[in-house]
Amino acid sequence: MCRSIHTLHNFAPAATSEEVHAAALQYVRKIAGTTKPSKANQEAFDRAVHEIAHLTQHLLDDLVATVPPKNRDEEAAKARARAVKSGRYAIA
Repeated sequence: MCRSIHTLHNFAPAATSEEVHAAALQYVRKIAGTTKPSKANQEAFDRAVHEIAHLTQHLLDDLVATVPPKNRDEEAAKARARAVKSGRYAIA
């Protein structure tokens, strides 16, 4: 799993289309093994990103949450605190 693909379900506010697209792009990059496809593969790459983003949005729209949505800012702060504690992130 790509570390840069984050959970998008059950957050307030809901994931934006840009976040869904970014997750789809990271997924396709991981599967394709490249961050920039060749000209010969660009159309297939772009089509895959578009289709995965579309399906991801449908999934997010259809998922049902049984718990209240999480606050994005609070979850980001928790993640930063975990990173600092583990030594992966330094405060400047």
